[in-house]
Amino acid sequence: MNKPFTLAAGTVATAMFMTCAAPLTVAAQSYPSRPVRLVVPFPPGGSNDIVGRLVGAGLGERLGRQVVIDNRAGGNSIIGTEIAATSQPDGYTLLVISTSFTTNPIIHKLPYDPKKAFAWVAMLGVGPNVLAVNPGFPAKSVAELIALAKAKPDYVIYASTGVGSNAHFGTELFKHLTGTKMLHVPYKGGGPALIATVAGQAHICLSSLIQAIGHIRSGKLRGLATSGAKRSITLPDMPTIAESGVPGYDTANWWGVAAPRGTAPAIIKRLNAELKVVLENPETTKRMINEGAEPMTKSPEELGKHVIDEMDKWARVAKIAGIKGE
Repeated sequence: MNKPFTLAAGTVATAMFMTCAAPLTVAAQSYPSRPVRLVVPFPPGGSNDIVGRLVGAGLGERLGRQVVIDNRAGGNSIIGTEIAATSQPDGYTLLVISTSFTTNPIIHKLPYDPKKAFAWVAMLGVGPNVLAVNPGFPAKSVAELIALAKAKPDYVIYASTGVGSNAHFGTELFKHLTGTKMLHVPYKGGGPALIATVAGQAHICLSSLIQAIGHIRSGKLRGLATSGAKRSITLPDMPTIAESGVPGYDTANWWGVAAPRGTAPAIIKRLNAELKVVLENPETTKRMINEGAEPMTKSPEELGKHVIDEMDKWARVAKIAGIKGE
């Protein structure tokens, strides 16, 4: 007597699954039917904005629909990230993520769960930071900066892109490894931090190369060293911080794209494939390298692992450098 009931229940369950899955399949097949919003959780002018606009333009061409850049700055990317996290998971809202996405959980109480609120779409690229100073600043090398900071504790003012940002964590690690004391002034994004350093309101900043290189080339800033394990292919003559007397120092920027959790896997797959084509375009590669970033593609699963690994890495840095939550 129970067997027919079990079969019927299974049939009903299957039918219900098919009914629920059908709209998702149809939506994925017709995607996109309108413009796609790419949320950049920082103000214009920063590395996230530069990468987002460069890649967004190419993605729009591939999709046949406009990709609209939506700058939602505030809270070191938390405000824009929350907007994306609470958006409809229909593929029409995407989010540019970077190092701050993985450092914010360490020092902030977030209105979203960074590990559960998103679906990972694609990696976009990586690039070093550059330790840059105002042209009027007396130190002309990392060694001279360290000597000055030790001679005058808390005299040197460093600008960051916000509390919990890559620039904040990276400079605090620099302070820890060199035994120096410098004053931290956080700004709402990379653009404002750079402007403050150019204007002399701050002495130095650890900025992403992609946003600082124009100021370095124009002479508005003086680059002392890059932050990666190896020299930048964009500025091969500039030494790394590790080469300049801080062995073991290695921090870098990276950029990726995420979507609200629940976005159809077929849409995620389509976006990943299209972004891969965009990043492998020789013109895109040339432009990104010229700006100080290297294109890098990863599967959604690989990006997810990268995000978790970065969270673990920066948690260790926070412990080493004594960075505490607010």
